[in-house]
Amino acid sequence: MKARAKWVEGMAFMGEAGSGHAVIMDGAPEYGGRNLGIRPMEMLLIGLAGCTGFDVVQILKKGREPVTGCEVEVEAERATEDPKVFTKIHLAYRISGRGLSPAKAERAVSLSKEKYCSASIMLGATAEMSYAIEIVDDLQKVAAE
Repeated sequence: MKARAKWVEGMAFMGEAGSGHAVIMDGAPEYGGRNLGIRPMEMLLIGLAGCTGFDVVQILKKGREPVTGCEVEVEAERATEDPKVFTKIHLAYRISGRGLSPAKAERAVSLSKEKYCSASIMLGATAEMSYAIEIVDDLQKVAAE
């Protein structure tokens, strides 16, 4: 796996992945940026959410669970001194499906956190990790409409 970040101007960098995709990252104006893109540390959190979300959906699908949606919100706290590593990270999973098993959703999140999600395991080395799971039953949602 390869990636690179190329300085564009001010404090903006273009990040390029080996897969050919690119994203603009920039700093806040108080640090010389122009607020043209995602902050690099925000990118880490987005990567974490995508990594664990990918695992959860894949595990549920392999278990033949009728998953129709998965959203992962991340809230994090950082140290006040340099290096300002993440010290607390909370992941809130919102998993949708038709008659999803809460036990299987819990298992999928747990497996992601403890075994499969590289980002979660790496960030967990410096941050206290916690999570919550909300299951949205599409059958009940349709009946209510």
